[in-house]
Amino acid sequence: MEINLIGKKALIGGCTSGIGRAIAEQLALCGANVTLVARNEGKLEDLIKKLDISKGQHHNFIVADFSDFESYKNIIMDFFATHSIDILVNNTQGPNPGTVEQKSEADYQEAFNLLFQNAVYTTNLAVSGMKQRRFGRVINVSSMTVKEPQDNLVLSNTMRTALVSWSKSLSNVVAKDNITVNSVMTGYFDTERLSSLMENQAKSQGVSFEEIKSKRVDSVPMGRLGDPKEYGYLVAFLASEYASFLTGASIPLDGGIAKTIF
Repeated sequence: MEINLIGKKALIGGCTSGIGRAIAEQLALCGANVTLVARNEGKLEDLIKKLDISKGQHHNFIVADFSDFESYKNIIMDFFATHSIDILVNNTQGPNPGTVEQKSEADYQEAFNLLFQNAVYTTNLAVSGMKQRRFGRVINVSSMTVKEPQDNLVLSNTMRTALVSWSKSLSNVVAKDNITVNSVMTGYFDTERLSSLMENQAKSQGVSFEEIKSKRVDSVPMGRLGDPKEYGYLVAFLASEYASFLTGASIPLDGGIAKTIF
C-alpha cells in the first residue's frame, strides 16, 4: 500500500521537533504541500529546507505562538483568508505539569486557550474550505491521559479530554461532507517533551533521570519508547483515502501501555 498525498495541502502545528516534525516529514514524503506552524522562525527555516520536494511540493511556514491565543487568532485568520487546506494536524506544545492542588484558575485558562481554543478556532476555519471541496482530514495529536489521567498532568488531562469530546461531536456533523475527524492517544515517545517531563519528575522525586526513564520504558509492554517516525506513519494513513471510512475515533498509539479496552 502506497500512500499518495500529491496535491494535498496540510497545515501542521508544533512541528519544529518531536512528533510534529515527524508528521511534517512523513506527509511531505507522501507528496503533500506542507505549511508549518510554530514560534521559532529559525527552526522553521531549517526544517523547511529538509522537507521532501521530489514530487513538486511547495512548502511554507507561519510564525505563531500558540501560548498567545489572541495573536494566534489574527495570524491564522489571515492565513485562511487567502489559503485553503485538505489536512489539518492540531498539535501544540503541552502545558506545564502539575497536580490539582498546584494549579490556579489562571493556569486552567491558559491551558484551555493552548489546547482547546487554538484547535477549535483553527479547525472551524479549515472545515469551511473542506466542505466546499468535499474532502478533509482533521487529526488531533492528543494523549493517552485522556483515557487514563495522570495526577501530575491535570491541565493536559482536562483540556485534551475536552478537545477529543468536541472532535467526536464535530465528526458526526461533517461526515456527510467527506471530512473525517480523528484523535491519536499518544503514549511515551522519544521526544524533547517527554525528556523534559521526566527531568521534572526526577527532580521532584530526588532520583536520577535514568531511573525515571527506565521505569517509563519498563511500563510499556513493547519495552521501548515510540519512534516519532511511527507517529508520522499513522497520521499519513489517517490523512489518506485509505482512511475515508474512519472517523470520530480515538486511536491509541502507545505500545500497549493503556489498560482500557475502549
